[in-house]
Amino acid sequence: MVEKGDNSEIKLVDFGLSRTFGPKETCREPYGTLCYVAPEILLQQPYDKSVDCWSLGIITYLMLGRHLPFDSQDDKEIGRKTIYQEISFNHPVWSNVSASGKDLISKLLIKDRLTRIKIDQVLEHPWILGDDQNITMLRRKSADMGDKVLQFVAYSNTNMDRIQ
Repeated sequence: MVEKGDNSEIKLVDFGLSRTFGPKETCREPYGTLCYVAPEILLQQPYDKSVDCWSLGIITYLMLGRHLPFDSQDDKEIGRKTIYQEISFNHPVWSNVSASGKDLISKLLIKDRLTRIKIDQVLEHPWILGDDQNITMLRRKSADMGDKVLQFVAYSNTNMDRIQ
């Protein structure tokens, strides 16, 4: 949170332990912060950009649930939980979160990177789009036309009034 208050802006920071990837590049080096890294990083398996979707799932879980899904005072226990423990929505705070929100988190926190949701699927998920069919149609149209400017607008705006 940028400042205290109900309407404070949220910023994601701390990319000091990060690495950029090419389109088909993988890595084996352990980049990341323990509570946010995907199981494949902890298992020292080759990984790709799909680890960013895992981290997005952790951040979304934390923001909606007010606690980390795999937490402990002991680093080894955090690692064990990240690799083996399934996520839980049992805490009372989750009763206020929609089924669609929990569905997105569940798909982001799939242990197997090959079956984990991809970023393009995240952007099309009902929890992100809501009921806005115009955005969905604009995104498909921009992709079909190959129009990079229209794609930028379609993925950076959720208010169609600003686009027209």
